[in-house]
Amino acid sequence: MSYNAKAITLIMGLAMVGGSVGGAVAQTKWQENHPGRANVNSQLKSENQQIHQERKAGDITAAQANAMHREDRQIHHEEQTMAHQDHNNGHLTGAQLQTLKQRENALGAQIKQ
Repeated sequence: MSYNAKAITLIMGLAMVGGSVGGAVAQTKWQENHPGRANVNSQLKSENQQIHQERKAGDITAAQANAMHREDRQIHHEEQTMAHQDHNNGHLTGAQLQTLKQRENALGAQIKQ
């Protein structure tokens, strides 16, 4: 193979890899900003702040706050797992979103008691 042919092959290979990396970055950015995921994570963040406020105000015990924080982390972990399943392409299905929302609403009800 001549020097020019090797150079062209190398350039084409780099272009293909660069295109793949660019696509992966764009996909990751889209996945992070997917409306369903953003909504779930926003509510989890809000509930986490509410737990801190309730604990600071003395409305819940340290043990209750720890249990609620643990539930909050479990819901977040479940959201991450669901979104990263191969067939989901980085977003949540309607059924998954509904499941997470039910769990979040149950946690929110515990916080407000």
